[in-house]
Amino acid sequence: MRMHGHRFGRHRGFGGGEGGGPPWAHRMWGGGGRRGRMFEQGALRLVILRLLSEKPRHGYEIIKAVEEAFGGGYTPSPGIVYPTLTLLEELGYATVTAQEGGKKLFAITPEGETFLGENAKQADGVFARIHAAREAFGGGPPAPVLRAMENLRMAGRMRLARGDLSEVVISIIVEALDEAARKIEKS
Repeated sequence: MRMHGHRFGRHRGFGGGEGGGPPWAHRMWGGGGRRGRMFEQGALRLVILRLLSEKPRHGYEIIKAVEEAFGGGYTPSPGIVYPTLTLLEELGYATVTAQEGGKKLFAITPEGETFLGENAKQADGVFARIHAAREAFGGGPPAPVLRAMENLRMAGRMRLARGDLSEVVISIIVEALDEAARKIEKS
């Protein structure tokens, strides 16, 4: 959606850097495309591999760990993380184990450990930039608040996509949103 010449992005409310990212994103990594790129080519692979070297993780846990590293100021989209995990698996740097409920648990392989070791200096540089970005951004809003806001946004989108909005359903949705807004304003 465009309004007043601005694209509303996930981080516009935090002062919005170029393309809708957090204010420091364009300065830290440069821009590319409509929203800019948070990570330079191959950097996300190193971030994910380092996280997997700590312990096996689900994709959602990786997204949350990156968000936490940025102090809530940036959350990578599943559309970036999951294809990178698939690539790491295809390269032989990660394995995936299917678990109950269709979840996938990713783990680093010995080849992935070797690759990470060979690129340790570059990985250290990426994490140094993440730390600097977090400091420049002042830690950002608390991650649980951002998560809850995203959950509300997604719930609304999913309900609207289902259609079948009677006057009663519309009234229930509007009242729930207005009540949440009142509680937040009073907090």
